[in-house]
Amino acid sequence: MSVTTPASLGDFLKSRRTRLDPASFGFSGRRRTPGLRREEVAQRANISPTWYTWLEQGRGGAPSASVLERIASALMLTHTEREHLFMLGLGRPPEVRYRAVNDVHPRLQRFLDSLESSPAIIKNPVWDVIAWNRAAAVVLTDYGALPPDGRNILRFLFGNAAVRAKQHDWDSVARFVVGAFRADVARAGLVSEAGKLVDELCAASPEFETLWRENDLHNHADGGVKRLLHPQLGQVELEYSAFAVDGRPDLGMIVYTPLDDDTAQRIRTLAANATLGDHKLPAEIPAFSSD
Repeated sequence: MSVTTPASLGDFLKSRRTRLDPASFGFSGRRRTPGLRREEVAQRANISPTWYTWLEQGRGGAPSASVLERIASALMLTHTEREHLFMLGLGRPPEVRYRAVNDVHPRLQRFLDSLESSPAIIKNPVWDVIAWNRAAAVVLTDYGALPPDGRNILRFLFGNAAVRAKQHDWDSVARFVVGAFRADVARAGLVSEAGKLVDELCAASPEFETLWRENDLHNHADGGVKRLLHPQLGQVELEYSAFAVDGRPDLGMIVYTPLDDDTAQRIRTLAANATLGDHKLPAEIPAFSSD
């Protein structure tokens, strides 16, 4: 039988159901088989026991996304299991859930730190930088010297004259950043949540308001080359690539790779000797470019 047939959805549901401890959910009584009963899962998911039975038996057609969400919650599925449930039930992953957090898993931070010559950041859908490495701190911005609400890339670009002056082509960069930001918040379903930031930027910057009203969309996922005029490093060219963070669809990672060995060595040296966090470094460069 093909792994994409309806029966696979039923097999998966049954396997998750039989792994749950009834006592943990307040269900009692003697049982001949392990796990929750079908009607108990249906009760927790607030759906018809008959409908849930049909799903396990591969009958009744495709369930709706809302039904799958309730079943995922009833079965206490992990993020990965929930995604698998949607792929089996609807042939697509669930919509992205935005999680407002200000940090990342230590394993991910250790990976960033291992990139000694490649500036790397983690951003959320509203473009707050929530994690970075030493190379990013010396080449882009010393984010650790700023309060969390001061680490937003759009606030840098439209509210800091020093940042603007250091751009190779500020107009092109600004247009690209606004379009990519718009695409990110729409993809994450955060248009209304991002409204406060958009209103703030429109009030503070007529240029942002003009670009925002143009409704252009851009995508940084294809990568490109970022050109900087760095106070210590001079003219720098970095090839950037965007990566998804597995298990965290609300986050994106951007890695900047030096295009030559000399630049890489100079970044390593600067990062090794810099004092970070207590005072801001002079290189306050936003982390995206259309170049």
